[in-house]
Amino acid sequence: MARFINPFTDIGFKKIFGQEVSKELIIDFLNDLLEGERSVSDIRFLDKELLPEVGGDRGAIYDIFCISDTGEYFIVEMQNIRQVNFAGRALYYLSRAIVRQAERGEQWQFDLKAVYGVFFVNFRLHDTPGKLRSDIVLADRDTHEQFSDKLRFIFIELPSFTKEESGCETDFDKWIYVLKNMETLERIPFKNRKAVFEKLEQMASKASMTKKEREIYENSLDVYRDNLATATYVEQAAELAMTRGLAEGMEKGMEKGMAEGMEKGREEGDRNRQLTIAGNLKARGLPVDLIAETTGLSAEEIEKL
Repeated sequence: MARFINPFTDIGFKKIFGQEVSKELIIDFLNDLLEGERSVSDIRFLDKELLPEVGGDRGAIYDIFCISDTGEYFIVEMQNIRQVNFAGRALYYLSRAIVRQAERGEQWQFDLKAVYGVFFVNFRLHDTPGKLRSDIVLADRDTHEQFSDKLRFIFIELPSFTKEESGCETDFDKWIYVLKNMETLERIPFKNRKAVFEKLEQMASKASMTKKEREIYENSLDVYRDNLATATYVEQAAELAMTRGLAEGMEKGMEKGMAEGMEKGREEGDRNRQLTIAGNLKARGLPVDLIAETTGLSAEEIEKL
């Protein structure tokens, strides 16, 4: 039986990163994620549901929505299953957080705070595997000069992380290794080099959960497994349909190709026979016009024989 919770479940992810009692975990993760760029000292959790401004408009519900002590907004999401228009969904989520900053009156001059979207994805984002992290910014297409730092997408493709414990060099590596392998770990590694993992071990331990929390978590785990099984079935069915379609297409193509090849062969055989006959008739001194009438060849073709 697993000692630690599965962080890919809705409850598990929010227990680790979305509670006031464990907010030092998300602060540490964000600092490792943005090392050399920004340093977050504190965060405040915000209402995860942004209601629409106008009746009938669509709202947004985030996994984790918080603001740093210096005003930057962070949306942190876990996505286990590939969705149609996933990029559009991410753009919509961040755009809503941008729009919500607007203030009434003429005094406000679009003084926006940066909005970061951090998306853990438990599937392949790219056709070419191996790209763990994708950073999307607003920049000039030709010069790559950044246009604005107010909108930032960071996608973390978990299946592309293949390092073992001994191969984790950066603190960011350590975070991804622990999150990806947590459900199978007997202990949380790296605690001697990363003190915050002591807190992580405590928060992620099933033994620290109340009976009610355990029940809610188990229900969340069932939902996660059901969704994963459904997604796997859909992918396998799509792959099987594609394979069958390809096989049928190849079979039809081969049949068509064989028919066309046989027809072409017959045509070439008939022509070769006509050329042979025309050559023999020409050798016997028959007139060209008579040979042409007999074989169906042109006078020019017969003259070349």
